[in-house]
Amino acid sequence: MLKVRSNPQNVAQLEPFLEEVLSSYKVTPDKYGEILVSLTEAVANAIIHGNCNDESKTVEVECRTKGNMVAFRVSDQGCGFDPNCIADPTCGENLVKIGGRGVFLMRELCDKLQFLNNGRTVEMKFKILSA
Repeated sequence: MLKVRSNPQNVAQLEPFLEEVLSSYKVTPDKYGEILVSLTEAVANAIIHGNCNDESKTVEVECRTKGNMVAFRVSDQGCGFDPNCIADPTCGENLVKIGGRGVFLMRELCDKLQFLNNGRTVEMKFKILSA
């Protein structure tokens, strides 16, 4: 498990954590990139939107593996949100807006995505190969 204070600079701790977690699996560069982007978006959203950059709050990243699947759960201490109320960044009026693409990217890159605990936890699952 990785636990970070809610400071956007702490997103940099993800890559070493991910490398360690995936070291015993055969992960293609493309799949590694999909996992890293999804995890980065989830943690950044948890820090910025969930915990409102409040450094007294933390974000936890848990990892579980089972067979050919790896699952990451990212949890914040915020009040949650409804993922169904996120604006579609591919709609005309949203194309030029800055931000608002994190959940869209996660939906596109994960093999399975679900939001738990009123949106305070996101679980992302990816298919990988065992070593």
